Amino acid sequence: MTAPEATAAPRVLIADDQELIRTGFRLILTARGIDVVGEASNGAEAVAAERRLRPDVVLMDIRMPVMDGLEATRRILERSPHCRVLMLTTFDLDRYVYTALSLGASGFLLKDVTAEHLANAVRLVDTGDALLAPSITRRLVERFAAAERRPTEEPGRRRELDALTPREREVLILLGRGLSNTELARVLTLSEATVKTHVARIFAKLSLRDRAQAVVVAYEAGLVTPGET
Repeated sequence: MTAPEATAAPRVLIADDQELIRTGFRLILTARGIDVVGEASNGAEAVAAERRLRPDVVLMDIRMPVMDGLEATRRILERSPHCRVLMLTTFDLDRYVYTALSLGASGFLLKDVTAEHLANAVRLVDTGDALLAPSITRRLVERFAAAERRPTEEPGRRRELDALTPREREVLILLGRGLSNTELARVLTLSEATVKTHVARIFAKLSLRDRAQAVVVAYEAGLVTPGET
């Protein structure tokens, strides 16, 4: 009997203007079997390092000199759409997080995150999921989506939304409210396998890469209202 293949450790780039943060995160991740391939002290360095090192995940500070984390995220994901970006912030209500999610970031972490949560978050986004479980992410989206979103007017996006079945639209609304697959299965009285199929079809029809983008689309299309539970 052949032993199952070991999953390769995620390759991580840490971008933060504080050396202490970079060193601490490197030590935490390395001790947990995650490969830190490089560091950057500003957004421009992060873009250059991503091109050179091709990491799986970038831990990206939002506020950095020379080039901020938002512009760096935009440039990285335009060039390397399969790379995953986790935003780092000191503030639990940082208005830039919503913009980061709109640009394709897979979630965010507060810099005072626990060691285990940091490692688990890197592994989670490396599998293609989005870090949306913490209620604080939903709070951020709710707080700033109303100010920054407009009802979807692009004909292409409208056609894509119209192509969703009633069940898929229902699933998208619940995704926008931050529900996990397990919670979706319970609310809709479906198996998790069926939920995963619906989610995959939504991603395909709307050309989405992960749940973070699904949340943003749900708000921008007016399917979910800030403050709605």
